[in-house]
Amino acid sequence: MHCAARGANDLAALKATIGAVTTIVLTIFVLVYLGMILGGLPFLQLDRTGVALLGAIAMIGTEAISVDAAAQAVHLPTVLLLFAFMVVSAQMQLGGFYDWVTLRLAGLKLGPPGLLAALVVVAGGLSAVFSNDVVCLAVAPVLVEACLRRRLDPVPFALALACAANIGSAATLIGNPQNMLIGQTLQLHFGGYMVEALLPVAVGLGLTWALVVLSVRGRWMLADGAAGPGPAEKNAEAVPLDRWQTAKGLGVAAGVLLAFLFTDWPREVVALVGAGLLLMSRRMRSSRVLGLVDWELLVLFVGLFVVNAALQHTGLPQRLVADIAAHGVHLDQPGPMALATFVLSNIVSNVPAVMLLLPVATHPLDGPLLALVSTFAGNLFIVGSIANIIVVDAARRRGVVIDWRRHAALGVPVTLVTLGVVAAYLAWRLG
Repeated sequence: MHCAARGANDLAALKATIGAVTTIVLTIFVLVYLGMILGGLPFLQLDRTGVALLGAIAMIGTEAISVDAAAQAVHLPTVLLLFAFMVVSAQMQLGGFYDWVTLRLAGLKLGPPGLLAALVVVAGGLSAVFSNDVVCLAVAPVLVEACLRRRLDPVPFALALACAANIGSAATLIGNPQNMLIGQTLQLHFGGYMVEALLPVAVGLGLTWALVVLSVRGRWMLADGAAGPGPAEKNAEAVPLDRWQTAKGLGVAAGVLLAFLFTDWPREVVALVGAGLLLMSRRMRSSRVLGLVDWELLVLFVGLFVVNAALQHTGLPQRLVADIAAHGVHLDQPGPMALATFVLSNIVSNVPAVMLLLPVATHPLDGPLLALVSTFAGNLFIVGSIANIIVVDAARRRGVVIDWRRHAALGVPVTLVTLGVVAAYLAWRLG
C-alpha cells in the first residue's frame, strides 16, 4: 500500500511538472506569435527578429527545450540555402546589375501600359531567382526616381513592383524564404515544383498588370504642379554596372540553377559552393558582400525553429489537429490547408505561418499549395510582405506617400483574384 501511494504521488508530481512546463511553453509561444502579429512587443524595443530570438532564449532558459534539442530543431539546410542566395544577391547588387536593369527599363520608349508590362515581367522574373525582398530593395528607389523624372505617377509602378515581385517569387523554391523552407523541409523536386507553379504565376502576373491598368483609369501622369524629385533624388546615384562582377554573379546563379534542375545534389551544398566562389574575389572585399546579408532574417528563422520545436514537444499541436479533424476539418487536405495558410499568413506573416503548418503538410499538393498561397497572400496588405514594406518605405523617402488604403485598393483585388487562380488550378489538378 505504501509503495502504491508513493507511486501515485510520484505520478501526480510528474503530471504537475509536465503541466507546468506545458504552460510555460504555451505562454512563451503565444507571446512570440503575438510579437509576429504586432511587429514587436509592448514596452520593449523589439522587432520580430528580437521577439523570436528572445522566445528561443526563454525556451532554453526555462529548460522547456535542451540546448541539444534546440540545435537539432534548426533546419540547417534551409538556413544555409537562404544564406547562400543572400550572398548571390549581394553580388548582383554590388555589381550594379539591379540598377542597370531598372534604368534600362525606365528608358524604354514605351507608353505607360507597355512600361508597366515590362516592369511586371522583369520584377517577376528577377524575383524568381534573386528573391523578392532583394529585388524590391534594389529596384524601388531607382524606379520611383525614374518615374518622377518622366513625370509619371510612381504609385502604380511601385505597387506593381511589389505585387509582381511577390507573385514572381512563387515560381521557384528559391524565390523567397518561405519557399526555401517548404522545398527543403518537404524535399520537393526543384523542376517539379516549377512545373506546378509556372501557370498560376504567369496568369497571376498578367492579371496584376490588368488590375493596375484598370485602377489607374488612364491617369498615368503627375498632376500639373505636383512635386518632382527632390534634392535627395537628384543627388542619388545608381551603382555603376561592373560587367565582370555582374557576369560572375549571373554565371554562378545559372550554374546553381542548372544543378538544381538536372542533378540530385543537395541544394544547400550547391548554393554554398556558389557563394564561396563569389566570395573569392581580388577586387570586392568579402565584408562588403557579407554586409548585405540579411542576418536578422536568419536569426528570425533560428528563433522560430526553436520556439516551434518546443511547442511540438508538448504534443499540443498534435492534439489540436486531432480535435479539429474530429470535427470534420482535416488540415492536411488542400481546402482547409489553403484557408489556414491564407489566414495565418495575414496574421503572423508568411514565414511563421508556414512553420506552423508544415508539420501537417502531408498531401502531395500541400507543398505547392503552401508556397503559392502564402506568397500570393502577402499582397493583401502592406504588412503582409517585407517586399511591400520595402517599396512603400523607398517611395516615402522620395516624397511619395503610399498609405495602407492606397495599397489595399490594389492589393486586395490582386490577392483575391490571384488566389482564385491558384484555387482553380489546384481544383483542376485534384480533379
